[in-house]
Amino acid sequence: MHLEPRSETVVGSDCPPMFDPSVHLSTMMDAAHAAGQDLMHRFRRRGDLTVSTKGPADFVTSADLESEQRIRSILLGRFPDHGFLSEESEETAAGGSSRARFIVDPLDGTTNFLNGVPHFAISIALERGGQTVSAVVFDVPKNEMFVAEEGRGAWSDQHRLRVSGDTDLSGALVGTGIPHASGSSRRVDPDTYLAMLRGVMREAAGVRRFAAAALDLAYVASGRFAAFFEFGLSVWDVAAGILLVREAGGRVSEPDGGVDMHGSGNVLATNARLHARMIEILSARGVSP
Repeated sequence: MHLEPRSETVVGSDCPPMFDPSVHLSTMMDAAHAAGQDLMHRFRRRGDLTVSTKGPADFVTSADLESEQRIRSILLGRFPDHGFLSEESEETAAGGSSRARFIVDPLDGTTNFLNGVPHFAISIALERGGQTVSAVVFDVPKNEMFVAEEGRGAWSDQHRLRVSGDTDLSGALVGTGIPHASGSSRRVDPDTYLAMLRGVMREAAGVRRFAAAALDLAYVASGRFAAFFEFGLSVWDVAAGILLVREAGGRVSEPDGGVDMHGSGNVLATNARLHARMIEILSARGVSP
């Protein structure tokens, strides 16, 4: 089933009337499509995968590595002076005077992938001078691509994306990422997280945990989620999704309102209208049930 993102006709001179990707973004989209075809081939033959662990509940498969190599080949084949940062290999620095690098998660949702759950994605961001300027999040099983460019909006299938219009949580869905056995020191204490979750559950229409942060952020951008929060993420999990949310009219910060999402790995993304309330809820974690 293909879910149509919420969209609207865009009028005015401050944004393009139709989606018209730059050369960089077009190449990123091509790379995501090519790697996505490979991933679906592997997904249907999961029993043949080579799987190793980087830590408790932290898996890497031959599919991750092949996807990364396909994306690297396409992107650096076109832009050889750009840097390349990915989850599964050492960073390649930008060459010459280039201040640009690609930030890639070749398979976001590896645990879903391994267990036959058709909810995983490829995430590619282009960073220039420390700022993300182009983004692709490709939902591989649903063949749904979310893209954005700085100052030019967020799009999916020629539709301009807009965050939800919810002004309170009573009718809104909230996405989250639940701490698990990865043992990462960047993740929030489970008891602290559960206190935060209780606060959200008291007000929201529903809470969803889909286990692919790049897609959770894309869902905020497309108006499906009014908010999303998670802790202990890596830059390749969020770099593309943050730009999607901002270009769709949303707001992104740390759950306490800070702005070092890439450094802390802690992210709160909302439709902007609910941002202050979500910070209040997540900051009131010491309150008794």
